[in-house]
Amino acid sequence: MVGRILVSGASGVLGSALVPSLKAGGVQIARLTRGNAVPQASGADERIPWNPAEPLPPQAVSGFDAVIHLAGEGIVGRWTAAKKAHIRDSRVQGTLHVAQALAHAEQKPRVFVCASAIGFYGNRGDEPLREESPPGTGFLAQLCQEWENATRPASEAGIRTAQIRIGIALSPSGGALAKMLTPFKMGVGGIIGSGRQWMSWIDVQDLVGAIQHILKNDSLRGPVNLVAPKPVTNAEFTKTLARALSRPAIFPMPAFAVRLAFGEMGNEVLLGSQRVEPAKLANSGYVFRFPDLRTSLQRILGK
Repeated sequence: MVGRILVSGASGVLGSALVPSLKAGGVQIARLTRGNAVPQASGADERIPWNPAEPLPPQAVSGFDAVIHLAGEGIVGRWTAAKKAHIRDSRVQGTLHVAQALAHAEQKPRVFVCASAIGFYGNRGDEPLREESPPGTGFLAQLCQEWENATRPASEAGIRTAQIRIGIALSPSGGALAKMLTPFKMGVGGIIGSGRQWMSWIDVQDLVGAIQHILKNDSLRGPVNLVAPKPVTNAEFTKTLARALSRPAIFPMPAFAVRLAFGEMGNEVLLGSQRVEPAKLANSGYVFRFPDLRTSLQRILGK
């Protein structure tokens, strides 16, 4: 394992699980944090201030063995023009500024891991999707293409660069699952739309494990799908979650209601279908701790 790693987005759902795991393995962590520099408590992680909208000084990111870039504006909420601009700028501009700084750093990292998302593939129905599959259409697909393209300065400077296309992350501490739990615990959960759309999910412990696997495996570069090997339909996800909670799931949310409530975001995120395979991870020897949904939900819910 590399010894000194810079992480952005360290306080998010994935970052808050990844950082302790890395530190437990003896890694020294520095955090890219918004705002000005503040005095650091003894023993605390090093903090490097940055503004995603502004260029990052190359000396600020010099001397790290690896850089893991996870920061970005959340996509949940109605996508107004302003919201979409914030989402795009936080990911594309922020990534470009990090990649440019790394490209000009005196001591470049060995590897740069940058978050992306399976939204890259758009709404693709039942089509199996691997890393070499072409991009889809829609806001998220276009966003992910721009987001991944923003890493080019780093890769062109000779830094091994991996764009991790993250699926629906299942975690006990927040994210998509936390938003689903309340209606299901109240017994008013149900399928969304037709229920036939595919949900490519991954347990947060496998997200952490896969990123550590990428750090160690020099053959992994370019896009890497971070999803479990067994995607499920929304109907199957609904049934499995309801059983794990011992609750009924008899209140469906029709597609027209999703579009009315959430607009474009609901149409792409909740009704969109992505049947994604973790081809590169599987071929490189990564072994999933939670390959099926039932065991992941049992762990997370303490069942």
